[in-house]
Amino acid sequence: MARLMRVRKKGTDRKKEIQGENLPEEPLHIESITWGDLTWVNVQPPTAREIEYLAQNYPFHHLDLDDCLSRKQIPKVDEYPDYLFAIFHLPVYDKETRVSTKRQWSAFVGDKYLVTLHTGELRTLTALFRECQVNEESRKEYFSQGSGFLLYRILDRSIDSYFPVLDKILSLMEDMEDNVFDADVETAKELSVLRRDIIAQRRVMFPTRTIFLALERRLKRFTKADLTVYFGDLMDHTNKICETLDEAKEVIEVFKDTDYTLATYRINRVTRLLTIFSTIVLPFLIISSIYGMNVSLPGGLEIGSLHTFIVLLLVMGVIACVMLIFFRRRRWI
Repeated sequence: MARLMRVRKKGTDRKKEIQGENLPEEPLHIESITWGDLTWVNVQPPTAREIEYLAQNYPFHHLDLDDCLSRKQIPKVDEYPDYLFAIFHLPVYDKETRVSTKRQWSAFVGDKYLVTLHTGELRTLTALFRECQVNEESRKEYFSQGSGFLLYRILDRSIDSYFPVLDKILSLMEDMEDNVFDADVETAKELSVLRRDIIAQRRVMFPTRTIFLALERRLKRFTKADLTVYFGDLMDHTNKICETLDEAKEVIEVFKDTDYTLATYRINRVTRLLTIFSTIVLPFLIISSIYGMNVSLPGGLEIGSLHTFIVLLLVMGVIACVMLIFFRRRRWI
């Protein structure tokens, strides 16, 4: 009986294997647009199967293909006789943490093709690809000047899409400036979050500017247009972003120091008032502690009277008034 069950189990496993072989293979995450002699291949997201397809159909170096799967690469441009390979980073804002994180995408630029690989989180790149899919005029505008010009348009669209993020940072800084000088608003945490976001975006955008400088000269052989003017405009926008982030970092540091100074001042003011109050109460504590001892003292319970009690109150009041006058003259209160 046990043997029969094992046979049936083996038969069932074999049946599953046969069924698995007949299942259709999952399609590759590859889309392409062709206009004229130029093809834009978009891989979203890249996996080992897509990388294997590219290795079989294009003359790409296997180390470059391996870099496309890695998410810890630095921005770079590698030049080969037949193509260029570039890795770019762009910041993506996370609404939950309120901090931007870098997202990597790669591009292979050849004479008649442009291959882009990304995870799909870069909405600007995806939107531009969809636009070229449905709009003949966009294909004509972007594809007619070669693969180098098409890559420039992707970079230009990506940089332009960053300006709303930059405007949001500047708006938050204006609000933060008002909150820093408001004693009723705690801004230390908000300042730290905004400062962290600015540093994260600087870490992405500054290497990107360097990559653009290296890319301009190397893209000339893959485009029919003169990219000098176009990349000049692209570099102007990138430099403006980097300068604004630099200024934002300096301003946020000033806000942080100001908030710390004002918080310290408020704490010192409270501490000063508490110290003055404690000093004024000190004579009361001394006299009350002396007469609280279980020994016979002049004016105590055994020989005490109402006059003695009134005299003690007057003495404590005079001492307190003298101390208040002294503190006032010293401008401590």
